[in-house]
Amino acid sequence: MENKAYRFGMLLFLFFLTGVLVAVSLYIGSVRISWKEIGSVLSGNSQDIVYRDIVMEIRFPRAVAAALLGGSLALSGYLLQTFFHNPIAGPFIMGISSGAKLAVALVLILSLRKALQPGFAGMIGAGFAGAMLSMGFVILMSKAVDKMSMLIVSGIMIGYICSAATDFLVTFAEDEQIVNLHNWSRGSFSGIGWDHVAVITMVVIPVFLGVFFMSKSISAYELGELYAHNLGLNLKRFRFWLVVLSSLLSACVTSFAGPVSFVGIAAPHLARRLLGTARPIVMIPACFLGGAAFCLFSDLLARTMLAPAELSISAVTAMFGAPVVLFILVQKKGKGEF
Repeated sequence: MENKAYRFGMLLFLFFLTGVLVAVSLYIGSVRISWKEIGSVLSGNSQDIVYRDIVMEIRFPRAVAAALLGGSLALSGYLLQTFFHNPIAGPFIMGISSGAKLAVALVLILSLRKALQPGFAGMIGAGFAGAMLSMGFVILMSKAVDKMSMLIVSGIMIGYICSAATDFLVTFAEDEQIVNLHNWSRGSFSGIGWDHVAVITMVVIPVFLGVFFMSKSISAYELGELYAHNLGLNLKRFRFWLVVLSSLLSACVTSFAGPVSFVGIAAPHLARRLLGTARPIVMIPACFLGGAAFCLFSDLLARTMLAPAELSISAVTAMFGAPVVLFILVQKKGKGEF
């Protein structure tokens, strides 16, 4: 009972922390707006059009998108870690995000050259296709190599290849219409509006609920494939959905914010440490909330550290996420698991 109360309290803390970071995101920026004015804007009583536009059209949708996409990255990482039974499997490390990035960049460049708009569905679809192709290659490699460390290296190589191809495309696509591809290819939440948030919500929330309802199956799978099979779990179908849902989340993030590094590894690990449990029914919401808080905090730093210049979101998430990965590697090496 005491452990349950503690875990519930930690989930409430993560939820509260996410809300606080959203509020701070509305307050901090190149234009400082008082809390009183923010309250007036949110209640619809503000008479200042400029403040209203800054809060409601720039900062608020960006903060909501950062929370949703950060949660998506963490959940995607959790699903990949479950699939590969490895704590450092994540959409960025395994090359999944880079595959989605290459596919989205290709669709954007081809569409803009023909003066077409690919639309949100087109971008997410392209990202999903790229993520699935990268994931498929990683799965093939998992059958060809014996050590998990070699599989991780394979994923990193896939990521480098896809990133190099994307940089090649962007470099030779210098055009006034697509100059923002440079910022997108480095990772950024800037420029996201409410129309983007609506599409992100329609993708992320149903996937989150789907993953949450799979928590019992995930729990059985984590105890061993033979055990899960004896309980009646269809392993092929279960693995299929793990791949599809993880790739869909990665595709959604990459389509709107570009590649964001290390969140998919660091957030699940930190959530597991904070709650002191690996139970999926607790870990799934904890990962989502932890990823949301992680990205909101990183986005605040990206906007303010070198203001008025803005850092890429991946540069900030790497500063906090990379040490977590190194800690996991050292810990696993000490146990002889790598």
